[in-house]
Amino acid sequence: MTAANGLKRLAIAVAGVVAAGFATLVGLSFFIPATAVRDAVKKEIHGVTGLDPILRGGISVALFPHPSVTFRNVSLGETGGGQPAVAAKELTARLRYFPLLAGRIEIADLRLVRPTINVTFSSGGHSNWSGFTASLARAVTPDPRRAASFSEIGIRDGTVIVHDATKPFSERLSDVDFQVAWPSISRSFAASGHFTWHDQQVDASLTLSDFLAALSGAVSGVKLRVASAPLDVAFDGTAKDRQALEVEGTMNVDSPSLRDALRWTNNRDVPFGGFGPFALSARSSLRDGLISLTDVNVDLDGNSAVGVLTLAADGRRAVQGTLAVGSLNLTPYVAGIRLLAADERTWDRLPIALDGLADFNLDLRLSAASVKIANARLGRTAVAMNMSGGKLDVTIGESQAFGGTAKGSFGLGSIHDGVEVASHVQFDDVDLANCLGQIFGLRKLQGQGTLALDVTGSGDSVWALTHTLTGTASLTAHDGALTGINVEQLLRRLDKRPLSGNGDFRTGRTPFDKMALSLKIDQGMVSVQDLHITGPGVKLTLAGQASVPTRDLDLQGTATLVSSASADEFDLPFVVQGPWDNPIMLPDASSLIRRSAAAAPLLEAVKRHSAGEAVRSVIDQLFAAPPASSTPVATTPAPPSKPAVSR
Repeated sequence: MTAANGLKRLAIAVAGVVAAGFATLVGLSFFIPATAVRDAVKKEIHGVTGLDPILRGGISVALFPHPSVTFRNVSLGETGGGQPAVAAKELTARLRYFPLLAGRIEIADLRLVRPTINVTFSSGGHSNWSGFTASLARAVTPDPRRAASFSEIGIRDGTVIVHDATKPFSERLSDVDFQVAWPSISRSFAASGHFTWHDQQVDASLTLSDFLAALSGAVSGVKLRVASAPLDVAFDGTAKDRQALEVEGTMNVDSPSLRDALRWTNNRDVPFGGFGPFALSARSSLRDGLISLTDVNVDLDGNSAVGVLTLAADGRRAVQGTLAVGSLNLTPYVAGIRLLAADERTWDRLPIALDGLADFNLDLRLSAASVKIANARLGRTAVAMNMSGGKLDVTIGESQAFGGTAKGSFGLGSIHDGVEVASHVQFDDVDLANCLGQIFGLRKLQGQGTLALDVTGSGDSVWALTHTLTGTASLTAHDGALTGINVEQLLRRLDKRPLSGNGDFRTGRTPFDKMALSLKIDQGMVSVQDLHITGPGVKLTLAGQASVPTRDLDLQGTATLVSSASADEFDLPFVVQGPWDNPIMLPDASSLIRRSAAAAPLLEAVKRHSAGEAVRSVIDQLFAAPPASSTPVATTPAPPSKPAVSR
């Protein structure tokens, strides 16, 4: 019973203390003047943050579960005529319990509800918060003569608006929920939480190992992490801010789709294809508005590169650097370039858009041990890419291309009514079947040769571009062949039987020793100024025109059968007409008639104005089947009125 009585007396004592404390708090809520609470809170907030709070709304005091004071319609850091640094619907100051029992107002932590935080940068890079760092540095400096101050601020459902004097627009972060703390027992600073930017939730955290050093401009360790669905950025290093911010450390960037990340950060699409998975790790430093990346390891669309990069961090979108790649696959990027329409017979008429490149600057040197573009494979290649003012210039120093080498330049830029292209490229001693097939879709020419192309054009679609192409082109080739036609076989047949019918000779090949071609291009029309083909069995000369917009040919030429046994040569005029990829060759009918012995009676009869029977004889012989063998075959004798005519 004695122990039970002791516990009972202890419980009564504890209950008495609790009741006394509660009564004390209730009494304090009546006896502490609201003006004293307001003044004490304002003084401590200013002493810690350097911001002058202006309390325009009502005030309420809560005792449970923690003693706190709530102010409504609060602004901090007002400067005459300008927007306050912070404007909150509510500011709640949680008070320390024991100082309150002694009649003192001491803040344990602050919470801002639905605040709007304004950050304004001037053209010189200074912000409206620059003047508050000195006050905050004094507040966190250890001082045994000063009472402990609050070291934690919570932000709930806030908005951050960033103004930049150099830009016509502002950035807005919404749904900001953050907890900021600088514990008095350590020198560190930590901020963590999340916000919404461009309709994406972003988780962020920042840690400073020496908060006082960071506020004073000295070196402090920094850890930063920004994570979202499109992009994840992490930094671990040091920072100091004396005359200007200087940062050094290791940076890692990851994205499941760089295209989506660029669309998210810039609010616009990027032209062409590719830009899938992206990862970058590098040693980074920030000085004078430039981010320098060394020991760069970057992976993009399955391509891995190493090198150095420099990025502009002053609002400009600029990249400069040098990268080396082992095996470079450009197929994802050219896959987004569509030249032909869905029927694969006409040029694509969809508008060409280069949005997103007008304000992007690029100066990049790229070298690769091998390059793959669709089905084409190139060897060692060195390329310089420069973009400025919405125009991209690609210069090929030298590339092991199509069994030979390639060099030159290619330009692509935006103009008011579409795009402008320019190509000044030369392919030396290349495999023509591979080169022409990959670039122009022409697969009728084999051999080794040199191709030079110097053209320009403009338009809002590929189809429109083909109507404005202007320039020149030349081709020299050797030890090759024309595929899809056997000119020598055709000439030998027509030499023996000029009127033997129109057989299909679009098979086989015509070998040649040398070939020379010179073209002039004017508004999409190609004029063949000179074409000579010399082979072991035939010689060809050709002239005429080709249309780039309609992708067809209209050429006239002469084919000569070269005979080693005789000095006589069989010359046959012909025309080449039809689409690029499947043209037809038609011999000149009048020359064949003149050469044919079967047509002689017809010509003589025409002269004598008695061509009836002669025409019948010619028609019968033209359509008579040639003898199958040397064995005599019984045939019906020809009527006397139809004398036999030798061909």
